[in-house]
Amino acid sequence: MTAKPMRAVLAAFLLLAGLAAAHSVLWRWMGGQLDRGFAAWVEQRRALGWVVEHAPPIRGGWPLAATLTIPGLRVVATGPALPGDAEWQAEALVLRVAPPRLDQVVLEARGRQRLRFGTVELPFAADRLDATLPLESGVPLREGEFLAERLRMSTPAGPLDLQNARIGIETRTTATEAEPALTLSLTLEALDLPPDVAAQPALGAFGRRIESLAAEAVLTGPLPGGRDPVARAEQWRDNGGTLELRSLNLRWGPVSGGATATLTLDETLQPMGTATLRVAGAGEAIRALSVAGVLTPRAAGTATAAVMLLQRPAEDGGPPQVELPLTLQERQVTVARVPVLRLQAVEWPRERRAEPTEDPTLPRRR
Repeated sequence: MTAKPMRAVLAAFLLLAGLAAAHSVLWRWMGGQLDRGFAAWVEQRRALGWVVEHAPPIRGGWPLAATLTIPGLRVVATGPALPGDAEWQAEALVLRVAPPRLDQVVLEARGRQRLRFGTVELPFAADRLDATLPLESGVPLREGEFLAERLRMSTPAGPLDLQNARIGIETRTTATEAEPALTLSLTLEALDLPPDVAAQPALGAFGRRIESLAAEAVLTGPLPGGRDPVARAEQWRDNGGTLELRSLNLRWGPVSGGATATLTLDETLQPMGTATLRVAGAGEAIRALSVAGVLTPRAAGTATAAVMLLQRPAEDGGPPQVELPLTLQERQVTVARVPVLRLQAVEWPRERRAEPTEDPTLPRRR
């Protein structure tokens, strides 16, 4: 082999060695980012009084990604917005960063898991359960996406099954009055309710399975800071804050329809606002409720006559729809100015303040 081909081979070898070295450095850097980021998160949560327990983290993912596996994770959350404590356990949580998106991290919850709210325990598992978040530290969450596939959960009312779910979140800390500070979107497909819930006459009339549910809601700003929920709610209300339900679409048994709404808080911090409800298949729903015994024959007849008067052809050429205006004021829900339901008052939690402790150097009071 002549000198020229030898130099070409050597140059190619050096190039490959350099790329391998650069890739190794990048992988170590990404793994270090995950390790330091998770350690900082744990420190911050513990400083707030949370309990965070786990086995030693394990790095991996070479060569396509950098991963950090957290075995035996247990998180117990407390705070003024929670009536008690909330706990989450997972066999493992995997943090993953992969090119070309080095600015985001994917969190994958694996194995058997458990949620606990007070004394209510909810064991569950899923074929897929992950979240995609920005890889940032020291700043509020800007956006995120949460996905679930084949979620199976045991509840006190029986098993719950969910085929697919997606939750999206976007935040803007600089939002001013009437600007979106928090945007939430939700999509559910093939949700099978627990048997005891579906056995309730008012729900069982529509069947156990909710075929689909899609919603988008916006919370306008600015969002106040602080730890006292009552003070934050009062400031948000006084600054003109609203909760806008931009869309809600549901398909459940014989019923399909949608809704829009705009809500805020009144002087006593109770929700108030207006909404518009559109329902297709209202006649079938009335018949199903009558068969289930929820409506008497007389009430079903009156409701059917009202539906015949109110329904209009759908704009998209689908089945006729009934459009109803709803109002919520002083906890009273009215439909087309007819009172139909009175809601329970919302009890706002107060900020928990630590009890004063005695100075051991001072004499005790008697």
